[in-house]
Amino acid sequence: MRAHILRHIWFEDSGTISQILRRKGFAITSTSFDLNERLPDDYESIDFLIIMGGFMSVNDEDEFVWLKEEKRFIKMMIDRGKIILGICLGAQLIANILGAKIYKNKDKEIGWHEVTSATRNKFIPQKFLAFHWHGETFDLPEGALLLASSAACQHQAFLYGNRVLALQFHLETTEKTANLLSENCGDELTGGQFIFTRKQIQNAPSRYYQRLRSIMLRVINALIERLE
Repeated sequence: MRAHILRHIWFEDSGTISQILRRKGFAITSTSFDLNERLPDDYESIDFLIIMGGFMSVNDEDEFVWLKEEKRFIKMMIDRGKIILGICLGAQLIANILGAKIYKNKDKEIGWHEVTSATRNKFIPQKFLAFHWHGETFDLPEGALLLASSAACQHQAFLYGNRVLALQFHLETTEKTANLLSENCGDELTGGQFIFTRKQIQNAPSRYYQRLRSIMLRVINALIERLE
């Protein structure tokens, strides 16, 4: 099986997603838009598409011209019934493609905040601590099932159809990627009810990351079941 990763900026990589998929025998390819890489022509051979986060907005098509092409590619993959996982910006891209609006959230949500499941599902626990880094949110697309919410953001996760999963929060995060985010986007760590300090982010206990990995494994297993 083949997984393809869409990456928008070098310090928001796939973290534990790639580790888990490799152990499950997936061949992994990728497109890095920050390196001006092209989208693959052999898209039919892709079984699992993963869309990562980034500091840009889905509405920034004039500044990041590749966004239009990326949106067309994601829509094509949705229409072909591929398994798709969107993380943060990736979730917002999916929502936008499905006709929902993307806009600034009332509060930026950065750091470790509790997420609560909106309905019983195979993907995520009823309540857990997730890592967040976003200032925008999305309306729930028509026909999508809301899976989770947090105190700062109502629409944290949704399932579209049986094969498209969008997560506003980050389950793939490792200590390394959390530190890279705090170092490269540290200007966002100012004030706000739901914003952690750089020290708080960098001093998070290892058990937080272990728990994220276990939930990420649960998500991937649930999605892979849909390939069979």
